[in-house]
Amino acid sequence: MKGVDDAFLGVGDKPGLDIWCIVGSSLAPLAKSQHGKFYARNCYIILNTAELKTGVRRHDVHYWVGEEAKEEDCLMASDKAVELDAALGSNTVQHRETQGEESDKFLSYFRPCIIPVHSHSPSHMEGSRNKSSQTTMFSCEGEHVARVTEVVFSRSSLDHKGVFIVDTASKIFVFSGCNSSVQTRAKALDVVRHLKENRHSGRCEIAAIGGAICSCFLHKSGWKGDNSCSFYLSMIAEDGKLVGDSDAGEFWNLFGGYAPIPRDLLEAVSMNMPLEKLFWINKRTLVPMEAHLLDREILNSDRSYILDCSTEIFLWMGMTTLVSERKTSVTALEHWPKIVEMKLYDAGREKVAAIFKHHGYDVTEIPEHEPQQLISCNGSLKVWLVDCGCTTLLSTEEQEKLYTGDCYIVQYSYVEDGKDYHLFFAWYGKNSIKEDSVATASLMSSLANSVKGHPVVAQVFDGREPELFFSIFKSLIIFKGGRSAAYKNHVVQKSDRNGCHQKDEVALFHVQALRHDCVQAIQVDLVATSLNSSHCYILQDHSSFFIWLGSLSSPSDHNMLDRMMNKLCPFKQSLLVREGSEPDDFWKVLGGRSEYSKEKRVKGWPADRHLYACRFEQGLLKVKEVFSFCQDDLATEETLVLDCNNEIYVWVGLHSDVTSKEQALNIGKMFLQDGILHDRRSIETTVYIITEGDEPAFFTDFFKWDSSKQSSMVGNSFERKLALLKGLSPKLETPDRSMRRPSLRRPGVSSETSTPEHQQQRPTAARRAFGSASAGRFARERSPAAAPTASPSTPSPRSRSSSSTSTPTAVARQLFPASLHASEAVHALSNSTSRRR
Repeated sequence: MKGVDDAFLGVGDKPGLDIWCIVGSSLAPLAKSQHGKFYARNCYIILNTAELKTGVRRHDVHYWVGEEAKEEDCLMASDKAVELDAALGSNTVQHRETQGEESDKFLSYFRPCIIPVHSHSPSHMEGSRNKSSQTTMFSCEGEHVARVTEVVFSRSSLDHKGVFIVDTASKIFVFSGCNSSVQTRAKALDVVRHLKENRHSGRCEIAAIGGAICSCFLHKSGWKGDNSCSFYLSMIAEDGKLVGDSDAGEFWNLFGGYAPIPRDLLEAVSMNMPLEKLFWINKRTLVPMEAHLLDREILNSDRSYILDCSTEIFLWMGMTTLVSERKTSVTALEHWPKIVEMKLYDAGREKVAAIFKHHGYDVTEIPEHEPQQLISCNGSLKVWLVDCGCTTLLSTEEQEKLYTGDCYIVQYSYVEDGKDYHLFFAWYGKNSIKEDSVATASLMSSLANSVKGHPVVAQVFDGREPELFFSIFKSLIIFKGGRSAAYKNHVVQKSDRNGCHQKDEVALFHVQALRHDCVQAIQVDLVATSLNSSHCYILQDHSSFFIWLGSLSSPSDHNMLDRMMNKLCPFKQSLLVREGSEPDDFWKVLGGRSEYSKEKRVKGWPADRHLYACRFEQGLLKVKEVFSFCQDDLATEETLVLDCNNEIYVWVGLHSDVTSKEQALNIGKMFLQDGILHDRRSIETTVYIITEGDEPAFFTDFFKWDSSKQSSMVGNSFERKLALLKGLSPKLETPDRSMRRPSLRRPGVSSETSTPEHQQQRPTAARRAFGSASAGRFARERSPAAAPTASPSTPSPRSRSSSSTSTPTAVARQLFPASLHASEAVHALSNSTSRRR
């Protein structure tokens, strides 16, 4: 290929990493054993190939620039990245990574971390230096990826905000500043494990110094939670000095003795977001463009553009631009003002980096196949009607009939891997009354808290139900109208019964089969435009019935029509009508002929999943994507959202600040609101609430799940990892999940991370309910007289009060109102307002 390095020919066919080091004027491929080792004097080209669910391969090209690299190597790295993009069909996203400022996406490729080497070797290919016994010191940042930087071995390098690793010949020390987060401390222990295994062959001692070991000190001292020594305790904790602790003494001796660490200076944080600046690259000249209203239409495919967002820079290159022009565009960024954090995104065909989004992708049809069984089919089903703040348990026959004017609570109980699971759905009819819909979530939470087993709750809206909801019903009919008193009063006040289903009158039902034993009929508007050639329908005309088969409908739907007829009107005869041969009476019932959809229904490929960490900061929900995620990213202190496009899962750690299921549902709502996932998702997307330790198989299937990691060890993620790292026997707890530990901060007010010191000071009486299987057992053991009720009669007062505290509106910068992609919106929302120099 003209203008492309021969080293790039044929690459990108297999998922995984390919890395090249720039050596002189050529590229040297790195062996897998050398991946993750970067020398500060060199530049590297990194290609990450991921295979999407559609079978299409996605390519991300990163070029990493060492802080000691020569300028000519930096320019060559940018040129080679453009050549690699061309070799892969101009369909990659490129990222410029500078040492110490790497993106989270880049760092996620190298678990647990990368440690750049300050080498004086002429090139990377001369191999590693001999291991030195001298003491080295590292700063560790990040909560989901470890950002490791070697710092000067000096007391002045320590501060209260960071976590520091001091690696000596026989022992590794971890110093945790009192203002560091638990997640960062836990992530630092992953780095410690890496150093122990790779630098010490698994033979060295581990010592934890600083505020992170206060809980150990409290336990040894017999402190019972009184406040008499809290001030003294905080003082000795924040300086990493514990009286009588031999590890602390040994640590400070490395620095010549103990001395207090200066307090951190408060940083002024500006909430004013700078305006974006858009430039057209005309050869080597930047031409400013009006950027107050960015729109996809202003981008021409034969030009390149730079969008400066202050904390990030985006480069967009049109499909018809030449490789030489693209290299010139990248060179313009190499000389961009250094006051901004340098990150480069390039985009090509069918993909626009970070902010821009093309519309109208071709959809590849998935071959017909047997639907995957998402859940055990041998469970038991219960359905409650929500009516005026109370619930009424429906009979077995009636529980398979829902009405669009009502709200329901659906409970499905089943056994999986020897454990009892309870799946609760709050189903909201599209015409339901606000009084009923407001009470439904609280009533569901009360019911879920009363069961023995592993509860999972979900919020489902009429017309947007996931397959999992339909699969728990053997058959289901959704009628128009309602049975609740609130809905009936509404109908009387409006004096309008149009659209309400009446027995032995006229109605049109769309029929679909999910499996060979699962079928649904949904009442639709009684007009011809409701028909679709890909579906089957039952048309009722008083005592007569037509079964209409669309010309593109599937045989599986045909096989279930008789079964649904028996549900709707047993012992009634029906007339089979095929599309194109309808009698006049058929069209007369529908009010006459009219156009309807005759296109084949195409089932799209499942979307690729994304994981986001959530927190509240200054009243706003802030979310940040976790790249290359795995089970280990589910930290017990956090609340995370797994985005599966058609539904989202809110995972709540046992030690997170979310204290009720209503709060968790509110987080899901805010995640879906405008400003975060504006045009991709409806607010009516299904939301599941999963609590740590109660994960069902339909959630764990999204991960490479290791059941042995479902730890019930005492403590936060740092304390758990430290115990395992030191080889201590894990102390197990029976967590009272219905009496959860609240954070000292109020959700939505402060983003300060809870520390072990704070956790020890939390009074037991102040713990609040989240609800779970083991929680229910533990509560009943302590209070035998407390028996769970069969069904909730009133909303839980505690649930109502907790939900009222989680109402801040999620806000994000919306750069392109009509074309903002979810991950980019989240990325823009989570950008730090302070710049790393």
